[in-house]
Parts: sequence; C-alpha cells; structure tokens
Amino acid sequence: MEEQLDNERVEKIAFVLKTIAHPMRVGIIDLLSRNEKMSVNDITAYLGLEQSLTSHHLANLKMKGVLGSKRDGKNIFYFLKMKEAPEIIKILEDVKVNVF
Repeated sequence: MEEQLDNERVEKIAFVLKTIAHPMRVGIIDLLSRNEKMSVNDITAYLGLEQSLTSHHLANLKMKGVLGSKRDGKNIFYFLKMKEAPEIIKILEDVKVNVF
C-alpha cells in the first residue's frame, strides 16, 4: 500500500501548483524552459504581454523560488531555478488530454 502524503508534503505540492497556476506563468515557464535566460523585454515581446504585467508575474515566480534572476547592466535576465516546473506542466498537460 502506498504511503499517504503527510501535511507538510501536501502543503508543498499545493504551494507549487498555486504558484504556476496562471496561463501567463505557464507561458513564462515554458519559454524559459526553452531558453537559458531571457530579459523582461524579450519575455514581454515574445509572449505579447504588457511589461508591467510580465514584471508582476516574473517577480511572483522569483519570490516563490521558481525563477532566478541576474542583472547585467540595465537589464535583468530571468532563468528557471525550479528545474522541475516544466515537467510538472507537461504532466498536467498530459492529464488534461485524458480528462477533458
């Protein structure tokens, strides 16, 4: 019989799912999974979002440990810190195909 998830693990799983559970955040994670690092301007242009909205989602993902950032002159470049995030999205995408 499988071991039941303890409360701490359940909370961590829910935290990760809530963090990535937004279409724009999924798009950002997908984009950064295919590019080593990108600037706010590049992400904004590629996804067709407003810069203020992009910055909001990037800050949220960074604060929660999904992304990291590095400043280079005037630009801030973002990269995936939580390497499992794209895999989580892929699993959920596969489940969606079977459920909906």
